[in-house]
Amino acid sequence: MNFFSYLEEIVAKELKELSSNGSLPEGLDFSNVSVEPPRDSSHGDVATNAAMVLAKQAKMKPRDIADTLAARLEAVADIETVEVAGPGFINLRLAASFWHARLAEVLAGGNNYGTSTVGDGEKVNVEYVSANPTGPMHVGHARGAVIGDALASLLAKAGYDVTREYYINDAGSQIDVLAKSLHLRYREALGEDIGKIPEGLYPGDYLIAVGQKLAETQGDKWLEASEADWLTLFQNEAIDAMMEMIRNDLAALGIVFDVFSSERSLVKAGEVDDALGQLEAQGLLYEGVLEPPKGKKPDDWEPRPQTLFKATDFGDDTDRPVKKSDGSWTYFASDISYHRNKFQRGFKTQIDVWGADHGGYVKRMKAAVNAISGGEAALDVKLCNLVKLLRDGEPVKMSKRSGDFVTLREVVDEVGKDVVRFIMLTRRNDAPLDFDFNQVTEQSRDNPVFYVQYAHARTRSVLRNALETLGTDVLGDISYPELAKTDCSDLTDPDEIALIRLMATWPRTVETAAAAHEPHRIAFYLAEVASAFHSLWNKGKEDVSLRFIIEDDIQLTRARLALIGGAASIIAGALAVMGVEALEELR
Repeated sequence: MNFFSYLEEIVAKELKELSSNGSLPEGLDFSNVSVEPPRDSSHGDVATNAAMVLAKQAKMKPRDIADTLAARLEAVADIETVEVAGPGFINLRLAASFWHARLAEVLAGGNNYGTSTVGDGEKVNVEYVSANPTGPMHVGHARGAVIGDALASLLAKAGYDVTREYYINDAGSQIDVLAKSLHLRYREALGEDIGKIPEGLYPGDYLIAVGQKLAETQGDKWLEASEADWLTLFQNEAIDAMMEMIRNDLAALGIVFDVFSSERSLVKAGEVDDALGQLEAQGLLYEGVLEPPKGKKPDDWEPRPQTLFKATDFGDDTDRPVKKSDGSWTYFASDISYHRNKFQRGFKTQIDVWGADHGGYVKRMKAAVNAISGGEAALDVKLCNLVKLLRDGEPVKMSKRSGDFVTLREVVDEVGKDVVRFIMLTRRNDAPLDFDFNQVTEQSRDNPVFYVQYAHARTRSVLRNALETLGTDVLGDISYPELAKTDCSDLTDPDEIALIRLMATWPRTVETAAAAHEPHRIAFYLAEVASAFHSLWNKGKEDVSLRFIIEDDIQLTRARLALIGGAASIIAGALAVMGVEALEELR
């Protein structure tokens, strides 16, 4: 249960009663009335803005509305105290029994706790990674991969029908360069001394094995052949090999896509022509000359007529070319076609996860999606800022395998997928991120991965210790469903209630993070839960009456084990959304 929504319903019910009895005017719009956490937690558990947002409509003073509403809320069983603050904010403190009931929900729900129907089955397409199939992925791709995958899981938990998609950019000049680079490695495999890799070709070692395989299967058939004869074959072989490598690297990070879409397939199917034909029919293409770029004019710039898309009609800064001077479509034209294809597959909500270097491309793509869907679809672009790889604070050297960067696989192989996934979500997607190999693997409070994993391992240790100390004959069944039936009225310490309160905010965290498309909020939430649990643990070390296992008070022990079980369940469930395993113990 999202208890904030539950309390909003109570506030709305009381407001309607006040309208019915004449205390408030009839016909008021309650849609902006909300129940939120108070700015200062010492003021109460929740606060409502009802009096503030209704005052103008009702032509009443906010304080008068607040006093009237507060009198009715004081009679609600779950509400312990009501306080009107300032000009008319209403702070509510909830009864301990309310929180005990929420703990039972957490335990009974298990991994399903927090699952919401707010998405109402709406189809959402999340496209992420989409790295050019020209080599192994780097650590920057890892960040986009994790953010996209966690966002997809978050949206699914919030009740959306999510499709994870990878767009293969397998058309264009970079694929020609890849094929030529492979042909060079093919010649090398046949015994030719290729010397230094020429400028402009891909220098990494990852094509060596592909070239050797071609030499084995094709012999010297393509050694002296013209480029026109071998280019298509080497393009196909290179793309297949690179995509197999990319899939394997993603699998090592725990990522599997539902759909792989191909740019070449769209072009061959005539979908680019169709998409641009649609825009032309809508009067959104024209022949024109763009203004020179702002600032210093490039030496090779010259005014020339181009086929332009009226992007400015949809919020962009300038109109955008969709056809090159040689008559071929631009990359932007292919991207328009691809997003139109997604819309035709039923995706009115489209989310793309890109690198920060694509920031200048966002407005035009949003404009295109708006135009091509007739305003029915919306595109949200999540830009992922740079990841700086460090070791003891010093930049990490480049990789021989890739030629000029550290690969995703090298990072995963060294620290493990769970560490990579968690760390990539400890900052907003648009904030820079430092990834220090030493810091992310050290066992200290400063390492967020360890701090959260340690909290879960501690909870599981407490439960195991309780069974070893007291046994099932004394303690009974302490599985989560059975602990959900426990009388928890003995949980009265403020820190115990605070931990339950924090656990009970998980459903709201899921819904608000999903609505904002911000999966990093899950990592932030987990840090809070872990901190609250560790604080309670330390408090029990100092005060024996607050220890989790009290051998001469089985009822209290079961209640505290219910609290511990609830914390374990919440941490495990939230880690699952992040794609991270909840460890039973740390070694």
